[in-house]
Amino acid sequence: MYILKSPVVNKELPIKVHVSFDSIFEYLENQANNSESIFHESAIKLLKEVNQYPELKEGFTDLSLLKTYKHQIKRLLSVLFPDLLQSNEIKAASIPFDMTAFMLSKRFRSIIDNAGDDFKYEIRNFDTKNMYILTCVYILSFYYNEKIDFKRPFFYDIPDVKNNTIKSYRALYNADFAKIIKTDNAPELTKDDIKLLLRNFDNIDIWKEKIPPSSYIFKGFGIMNLFDVTQDETISNIKNTVIKRDLNTLVNLEKNLQDLFNVPDLKMGISIYNKNEGNRSVNFIKTKIDHSIIANENCCDVKDYFCHNIKNRVFNDYLITSIADVEEYKKNSNEDHFYKSINSKNIQSIILVPILLDNDYIAVLELASPKSYALNSVNANKLKDILPVLNISLQKAIDERQNLLESVIQENYTTIHSSVKWKFYNAADEYLLNNSQNNSTKLKNITFKKVYPLYGQCDVKDSSAARNKAIQDDLTSQLKDTISLFEKIHQEEKLLVYDEIIYRLRKTLKSIKNGIKTSDELLITDFFKNDIYPVLNHLKEHHAFIKNDIIDYESKIDHTLKIVYKKRKAYEDFISSLNSSLAKHLDHAQKEAQEFYPHYYERFKTDGLDYNMYIGESISNTKEFHPIYIKNIKLWQLIQQCELEKIAKQIDSNHKDISLQVTSLILVHSQHLDIKFRMDEKKFDVDGAYNMRYEIIKKRIDKSYLKGTKERLTQTGKLAIVYTHEHDLEEYLKYIEYLTKQDYFTKDIELVDIEDLQGVSGLKAIRVGINYNRINNDLLSFEKLLKATELITR
Repeated sequence: MYILKSPVVNKELPIKVHVSFDSIFEYLENQANNSESIFHESAIKLLKEVNQYPELKEGFTDLSLLKTYKHQIKRLLSVLFPDLLQSNEIKAASIPFDMTAFMLSKRFRSIIDNAGDDFKYEIRNFDTKNMYILTCVYILSFYYNEKIDFKRPFFYDIPDVKNNTIKSYRALYNADFAKIIKTDNAPELTKDDIKLLLRNFDNIDIWKEKIPPSSYIFKGFGIMNLFDVTQDETISNIKNTVIKRDLNTLVNLEKNLQDLFNVPDLKMGISIYNKNEGNRSVNFIKTKIDHSIIANENCCDVKDYFCHNIKNRVFNDYLITSIADVEEYKKNSNEDHFYKSINSKNIQSIILVPILLDNDYIAVLELASPKSYALNSVNANKLKDILPVLNISLQKAIDERQNLLESVIQENYTTIHSSVKWKFYNAADEYLLNNSQNNSTKLKNITFKKVYPLYGQCDVKDSSAARNKAIQDDLTSQLKDTISLFEKIHQEEKLLVYDEIIYRLRKTLKSIKNGIKTSDELLITDFFKNDIYPVLNHLKEHHAFIKNDIIDYESKIDHTLKIVYKKRKAYEDFISSLNSSLAKHLDHAQKEAQEFYPHYYERFKTDGLDYNMYIGESISNTKEFHPIYIKNIKLWQLIQQCELEKIAKQIDSNHKDISLQVTSLILVHSQHLDIKFRMDEKKFDVDGAYNMRYEIIKKRIDKSYLKGTKERLTQTGKLAIVYTHEHDLEEYLKYIEYLTKQDYFTKDIELVDIEDLQGVSGLKAIRVGINYNRINNDLLSFEKLLKATELITR
């Protein structure tokens, strides 16, 4: 029998492992005693065979006996490992706390055989230092019946030597075939003891005192199932890369794409092009994230660099373009600059992916391999599944505004919205029912079919510019104060070094006069920390003539950050106040909105507020659906956007130190779509590659421009309503007419065309003025809204 054992040895645990198949014996005895069972005869025969080996039932600690009794164990476990599923399931019997697996299914064994001699059977990112305490928690849960949620997903990364890649597998454990037995060496734990332990997870001494080493017995075995989640992990990793947005974004994305294409030697680059409207020529430009793998030149003209076909497909038609065989391309390209460049880098196949960023720039994602046909027009289609998120990733990679986004992965369903909880409960009930009959059952996917999405946002206009201006003002103020201070010092002490410091301070002040770069804040802060503050501390201690001036200077500096922090604090206080107020209002309004029809709702704090809502028949299990509810929530959404704008305007008037305005937008999507709960990310996402078009529009629409102009779609004082179809326009104009009479909107209405986005064209928008002076501040009741909806849509 093949035994798979982790190299990690747990020398001391609170349990002693007794491998036992007592639960299988009990099952066979029940079948043997039941003459009506289809397994009656086979159970009698098998019992007669294995009853000769009492150790298998009573248990043993010597794991070498797994090999001694390999034939008998294989016969016993045949009820759990049917031959029919041997080549399908990745499954093994296991000894959990000893990290040992045996009785591997055929598919599992073939995966291990192909893992290479260096493969180590280890759980990814598992801290073995906590094994003693985790085992204790297991005892508290299964022996003392304490409801402690200590579950977390476990993953194994197993090499695939044949294909030169790493595959990811998620492990699920079944402990139904084991039990915990308390020995005489184990103190009886009281409720107070358990509370003490739960307050001191990191205190190993307390755990060992209450649950001493080897004081309990684990009798039985476990079942481990592995599921190949490599593709899901790759897509998830790409999303995580998009969210993370750090200096390693493109490096991580290259690794993700290697996994997606199963091409380990794939190289990824990105080149940024500036589109000059005058002559339509496109040139390389230098940026921090520009690291092309196809060009050596710092700048080149596309019309001279690429052949006519590539130039048209990539830079005019914005089509994904592949060259499967570079030598074949050579015959038709007259050995142009592009061919010479990629040939010199031993690139034999390549894919070029144009990404429209805005009116001025185009990014081209470059995927290359030293093997011909490794990349081709067929596998280039893989990008269609991930192109929307890939577009977002590249957009964020070149976007200098680094708004940090946190990805919170929950271990349970605590964040699930109340409107959809019922479906999770049903899935759990079904799982428990099926699991009692079939140990290999899995939780069903949670999907809501044919729901209608609503998206809205109320965000600070030019927030990055405002943040940078606050930083610039603070640095300028501190530099000026420091210059004045050192000029006074220099008048008293004519040291050359003081004059040199004044020179550097003036030079730094001049360098930020017209704006700041990302690195300026850190460089100037380090300058003060290393060169200014030590001198001032010395002077304050030993020169009375300047002591009071230095004390006055230091009073303007934040004691924690060691810099002037007035304007930045005003900006951050404004954003914090805005986010909290908008979120509080919308959350409260949502609770009331659920009354007319349950719908899914989630919101995100940015420099303002973004939110998603989904409504449809599949969301609710208690109320009959009618299209009138969709129209009603659309009307409700328009009112809430006006209320959010009024709140933002009030917050702006309350903050005297800074003034920031917001812009608002909603996206109309009249076609239904499906949403699916992603188990790996613990959140809902639209299901299907086609529906990702909706997601990419959401990510990019607020930065779009009106077609043929330099005017941004979103403007202060106006709500932009983005739509595609003519019937959407007709519907929303009716809503606007009604709400204008209710004083929510002004009569300032525009119908505009929006520039084409990457892969999306034909978008239009209504822009309507918001009435901030509405006299009647009472919101329309849901009864009035419903009645108004019926009248409007007749």
